[in-house]
Amino acid sequence: MRFAISIPQFFGDGEFSPADFRAYFERAEAFGVYESAWAQEMTLGPSPQLAPLEAMTYAAACTSSLRLGCTVFVTTLHSPVQLAKDLATLDQVSGGRVEAGVGSGGPRRPFAAYGIPADRYLARFTEGIRLVKALWTEPSVTFDGEFWQLKGVAMEPKPYQKPHPRLWFGGSAEAAVRRGVRLCDGFFGAGSSPTAAFATQVATARAVVADRGRRVGFGPGEFPIAKRVYIAIDPSDGSRARQRINDALARMYGHRVPAIESAAIAGTLGECAEAVRAVIDAGAEMVLFTPLFEVPEHMEQIATELIPRLA
Repeated sequence: MRFAISIPQFFGDGEFSPADFRAYFERAEAFGVYESAWAQEMTLGPSPQLAPLEAMTYAAACTSSLRLGCTVFVTTLHSPVQLAKDLATLDQVSGGRVEAGVGSGGPRRPFAAYGIPADRYLARFTEGIRLVKALWTEPSVTFDGEFWQLKGVAMEPKPYQKPHPRLWFGGSAEAAVRRGVRLCDGFFGAGSSPTAAFATQVATARAVVADRGRRVGFGPGEFPIAKRVYIAIDPSDGSRARQRINDALARMYGHRVPAIESAAIAGTLGECAEAVRAVIDAGAEMVLFTPLFEVPEHMEQIATELIPRLA
């Protein structure tokens, strides 16, 4: 098993403390149980949230061993050329520690705010991933797509990791999972997916991975499976933990979403350990813990108390 922790991103105007951010990552690395740290992307929304790429970059400067990722970049809202350049640069300056999560975002994203038509978003997603990979791996790129065209251009430097950073995909529908296995290198279950739904997604992913002659796992050429878990631990009152995480999710999404609340893990330490074990039993080879309040305190408690219970 591998374990990961979230990159702190939820700060209002003037609330961010560089010293506290550095201290958070110093502690996270010192525990030695976290393999990576991950951001998430929500450019427009009711909750103040730092942009993922910039948060990852700052985290890279504050760390030396943690791998750094985002789950997920909604790539239909990004230029694939610029995203390829940005991630290749971060991979170089971090010494090859970038993990890249990608997703289409679904049909309800605010495409008009980005000057992008909403139709054919899936075709835009798949073509964009193809272009990113080409820029990362080919010395000269000629690309004649529906949305992007390049003729004999190069992007240098390539990513530090060869052939490129691992591409994780996020998705929930069966068709999305099948598409993601074909395009990417790993599957990341969303924090909004209940454990039972995640288990179904894992079964689909494993079947497609096997059909393509690959194996699930973190080894060379293998296909890893991970799951984000929104989590709240209370030392004595599980119902209080549930209320606090429900309130935090409502602030993040702007309204109550019972399905997402039910996917979150909250309770006493023992209750949370049992629920995380269920996620692992459902097929997660890596669990990304994402507390939404008292983040440094949760990071330490997960490292020193929760993860040892899962060993």
